[in-house]
Amino acid sequence: MSSDALPEVAVRPPDPLALPGAPALVIVGAGPRATGLIERIAANAPSLYGSSRLDIHLVDPYPPGPGRIWREEQSPLLWMNSHARDVTMFTDDTVEIAGPVLPGPALHEWADVDGQAFAGRRRQGAYLRWVYEKSVAALPPGIAVHHHPRRAVRLTGPPDGRQEVWLEGRDRPLPADLVILAQGHLDAELDDEQQRLARHARRHGLVHLPPDFTADTDLSALEGGEPVLVRGFGLAFVDLMVLLTEGRGGRYEGDTYVPSGREPVLYVGSRRGVPYHSKIGYAWDGGERPPLPRYLGPEQIDALLARPDGYDFARDVWPLIEKELGFAHYHRLFTAHPERTAVAWRDFDEKYAICPPGSPELAALVSAAVPDPADRLDLTALDHPLDGVRHTSYAGLQEGLRAYITADLTRRHDPAHSPDLAVFLGLLSVYGQVVRLGDIGPWWHGYFSYLASGPPGPRLRQLLALSRAGVVRFLGAGMTVEASGGVFRASGATVPGASVTARALVEARLPRPTLARTRDPLLRALHAEGVAETPDGLLSVDPADGRVRDHAGTPHPRRFALGPGTDTRGAGAFTRPRTNSPSFRQNDATARAVLAFLADRAS
Repeated sequence: MSSDALPEVAVRPPDPLALPGAPALVIVGAGPRATGLIERIAANAPSLYGSSRLDIHLVDPYPPGPGRIWREEQSPLLWMNSHARDVTMFTDDTVEIAGPVLPGPALHEWADVDGQAFAGRRRQGAYLRWVYEKSVAALPPGIAVHHHPRRAVRLTGPPDGRQEVWLEGRDRPLPADLVILAQGHLDAELDDEQQRLARHARRHGLVHLPPDFTADTDLSALEGGEPVLVRGFGLAFVDLMVLLTEGRGGRYEGDTYVPSGREPVLYVGSRRGVPYHSKIGYAWDGGERPPLPRYLGPEQIDALLARPDGYDFARDVWPLIEKELGFAHYHRLFTAHPERTAVAWRDFDEKYAICPPGSPELAALVSAAVPDPADRLDLTALDHPLDGVRHTSYAGLQEGLRAYITADLTRRHDPAHSPDLAVFLGLLSVYGQVVRLGDIGPWWHGYFSYLASGPPGPRLRQLLALSRAGVVRFLGAGMTVEASGGVFRASGATVPGASVTARALVEARLPRPTLARTRDPLLRALHAEGVAETPDGLLSVDPADGRVRDHAGTPHPRRFALGPGTDTRGAGAFTRPRTNSPSFRQNDATARAVLAFLADRAS
């Protein structure tokens, strides 16, 4: 069904005043996470809350459903980063929840597009708006929703009493029986390095664009033809690349980019020096899927959480991840491509099971059973693709990187390498398990994104065209930036001794979600009050239902938080169908806890 042909879903009028005497739930943030919570409240309310009255207040200056990041008012050139078939807001029978499963259309079904397509973000915003309206319409008659298009700036109130949510521009707070913080990704104050770079830029009249959401960044100061240093080669860079090329009038004619003349010259580098791996361009073509989880499942997570001395990620968690991903890889290789193996799968599987993760015994087993090194999984090498690669000039690096990207595109679109797709499924399984461990540091999330959440293949083909046109130039791995001599200077390990200078620097990455540096005034106030935080500055919450913890580890009875600023961040507010999404599990648990609390108070 076309999105244009869908009937409008009636939404109850957003009355700014609560119904007298009705309990109040305030959700700070009105994006996809809040929408998912409302969907779960609607699903669970008939059994847990009956016909009782409730006011739900959404506080967000951006529109309910898409929120800020997915709002429909953004460039039509920006795409979703997932195939349309891999985006859903609805539960299915794989999701392990206590509440009812209520299936609904994935993005490609709702929008009537090819499931392999990469839909524009505007269309995703429309999908999220429709899900929001549908979820609100499904609420029992006694539950009303009110949207306040303002920012929440402060949260006060005792643990044993009603909370008060103060809104920007209002001198009276919103009273709340319960509060859920669901702000999503947030802006951040500059860290020490970024402050130093910003001061240098001001002193010398340079351009410095710190970590930000690319779609919201003012790029007008980046002048056509001028060199621009870009640090970061992930998804933020892809958006930047699009907006500064097609967004300035350039166009593609086949594999050739035709400049408009308004493009700056982008010198891009990063820690790895390469873009994220391309999205896999083929579907599972039959055969048994790897039975996951196998080596990192609930039993192993329970054991890690029960350790009296705690656990270390590198020592205790990563070896299990490595074993799990290796199992997914070799299961597919042996069952789908047995001609590339030297032993029977059953024999390999039995020996693989008893080999310690990362051990010489495991390496010897793989070496003997898989003759071609290209068929073996090396997760460390994947993380450092340019280790040991050296070029004597930037010209040589350009050719080398174009060959690397072309090889990646070829492999990720060739079913002969379907163990890569099995590893992708393994990554999803692992992510769904390790979320229970809380804050395990930023490295794992970056590694997951590098392997599993890279750009669409067509974007990398565009990158190759831009490289051939000289609009994008690669700097290699280990990129560092110096502020000296009235300019910015970038260098790296791949072309030793060489450097590039420019009067503009763009940090192409999202701000890190720390309470100490967030620009969200409500969260900054909670940080000042001393709520519990992880070593990486994330808000500590109870993994059972998302209640905010204090320093003693005690969950607040009336405050919840979900999303990337917490230590139970999942893979995103929407997800791939049939993957037992951690986000959907979190939404259901929080919605049920909210309804149970309010029903108990009412009784």
